[in-house]
Amino acid sequence: MSNITDMFKAHYGKSPLAVATAPGRLEILGNHTDYNEGITLSAAVSQTTIFAIAPVEGRICRMKDFRDGSEKQFNLDEIDAPAPKDWSNYIKGVIVELRKRNIQIGAFDGAILSDIPLSAGMSSSAALEVSAGFAFAEAFGIDLPKAEWAKIGQGVENNYMGLNSGLLDQFSSIFGQEDGLIYSDFRTNEVVRNVSLPHGYMIVVANSMVKHNLVDSAYNARRVSCENVVKKLQQVDPSIKALRDVSMDMLKANKALLDHQDYLKALHVVGECERVVAGAKMLENNDIEAFGKLLFESHESSKVNFDNSCPELDCLCELATSIPGCLGARLSGGGFGGISIHLVEASYADEYCERLKTAYKLQTGKETETIQCCIGAGAHVERI
Repeated sequence: MSNITDMFKAHYGKSPLAVATAPGRLEILGNHTDYNEGITLSAAVSQTTIFAIAPVEGRICRMKDFRDGSEKQFNLDEIDAPAPKDWSNYIKGVIVELRKRNIQIGAFDGAILSDIPLSAGMSSSAALEVSAGFAFAEAFGIDLPKAEWAKIGQGVENNYMGLNSGLLDQFSSIFGQEDGLIYSDFRTNEVVRNVSLPHGYMIVVANSMVKHNLVDSAYNARRVSCENVVKKLQQVDPSIKALRDVSMDMLKANKALLDHQDYLKALHVVGECERVVAGAKMLENNDIEAFGKLLFESHESSKVNFDNSCPELDCLCELATSIPGCLGARLSGGGFGGISIHLVEASYADEYCERLKTAYKLQTGKETETIQCCIGAGAHVERI
């Protein structure tokens, strides 16, 4: 935070009024369950996006990204639609969502600094949306519940960027708790409880280095498949509102009613909800080995049923079965590239990362980046 304050002052010739910090997130279990009104286990991480802001007169907003030196500028009266390939779209989208709530903000000079990998599956976009929102709240006197800020971030994705995502990313960034996984219910849109990861274990992120662009990927098509299944099963049981309401027994009993590809997508989501319930109990009973097996099961379902993996992610998770110290691994996030998460004994972490990098290079000819992740706290803002 002190770094961005000094950099802001050097660039703009003045200090920021406020600095907001929002973490990236890891989806631990509950893949594609959030928009199906399901449940998830997730974690905020120590990697963050920091947003510094100083209000100015007029209608022109300036943004500086201290990570790559890029600069953006936009007029508050000309932000109704996103600009092509412009990272400031996520900031403009927050402003547009605030206007839908009859909240106006003034012009500003802003800057960001982040160590969250881009397009990797750690939700750099949600961290930017949340940090922007928290910065706006402090700079312009906006008082909204935390859950509403999550919905604003989701609105940016859904309405401004065209990705029909759920609330998992924003919820995790806002409600993260240090050393605790977040058990969230996306029917009631609330954090049910925090679940501790046993001492001596950590999450290693391994980046497949396959960039995913979820807006252009099959993400939205997967959501349509889930909705198709709900419509069909409502003919059997009108009380069904979402895949959250469908048990595995019911889904399998009505397989003949469903398109085969839609059935497979639902099989993954229903299974993920079951794995979240089971996984939370395993962690609370300190059964870390059983929890690790659930991660492997989750990835296999992504690969076979939901079809949102890729050869590189499959390779990383397969390698995890043969390197000492790892209890489980799976893709994390939307999929189609991005990252895998590996549950590793902390004492093995350094060696594990090196062996994984070497083996991945031998298998694929590609490099992988690994990050040893601490589970971090949620978003916050400070007035300078």
